[in-house]
Amino acid sequence: MKILVVGGSGLLGRHVLDELRLRGHETTAVARTAREGVDRVLDVAKASHEELRELLSGHDGLVFAGGMDDRVVGKGPVEPRLYAGNVTPVAALMRAAREAGCTRAAVLASYYTYFDRVHPEWGLAAKHPYVRSRLEQARVARETAGPGLPVAMIEVPFVFGVASGRVPQWSVPVVKWVRSSAPLFAPPGGSAATSARGVGVVTADALEQASGADVPVVEENLRWNDMLGRMARAAGRPRPVRGAPAGVLRAMFRLGGRLNALTGKRPGLTVEHMDSLLLRELFVDPSHPRALDEEIRETATAG
Repeated sequence: MKILVVGGSGLLGRHVLDELRLRGHETTAVARTAREGVDRVLDVAKASHEELRELLSGHDGLVFAGGMDDRVVGKGPVEPRLYAGNVTPVAALMRAAREAGCTRAAVLASYYTYFDRVHPEWGLAAKHPYVRSRLEQARVARETAGPGLPVAMIEVPFVFGVASGRVPQWSVPVVKWVRSSAPLFAPPGGSAATSARGVGVVTADALEQASGADVPVVEENLRWNDMLGRMARAAGRPRPVRGAPAGVLRAMFRLGGRLNALTGKRPGLTVEHMDSLLLRELFVDPSHPRALDEEIRETATAG
């Protein structure tokens, strides 16, 4: 197959490309800026339909590995920025892919949509603009693609690993913390996790199967204290991880929400409702179970 990967210079995009090439598929890497390994420089969010149709011509499939992260913060309404980053380009790409004759597609999405699906009582979509943008992304992608172009939504949790100088965005402040001499504290709960390579493997599988499913990609479930402890050991600064009382954290989230309201900041994940995420066990049955020790070491020692 010949697969176009939008966001091919990013951490996950690079691993998707590597896995596809390892399996003998032909690939085209697209990114907004010129970088080693990028075949086409194009901002798909600003490209015309004709440009996208030409870009996809001759390809069997499409991977969208771009989009806007859940940590986006800015003044004013965040919803339009999330929609512009996560929904609009996917809709435009799926329309062009359908017209160009593509037969399969995958979108690198978020595991928050998995939890909104299996735990609607948590109200994640109502509380968090970022979750709403990812749900809308999936709906619009599939409606635009139509029945002849199955779109797999690869639901990505916390990611460990590196690629060409890229690290997971969430890890930057955490790695700085575990490398310091500051005490470590962790809330109750934890999260599903995977490696960047694991995302590449699951995405390549979905494309080869022409899957149109929602696919959580998980290799290990980690409690927050275990995650921080393993990262600190990998960084060469092992020390105990103390518990952070849930009540204190909830009070801090409420205060953070009030401060954001005063300053006009609007994050993708609403701070006053972060207890609906960080204080839970966001665990998923692993699709490819294995320990992430090597990828934790790579993440904690990068840079």
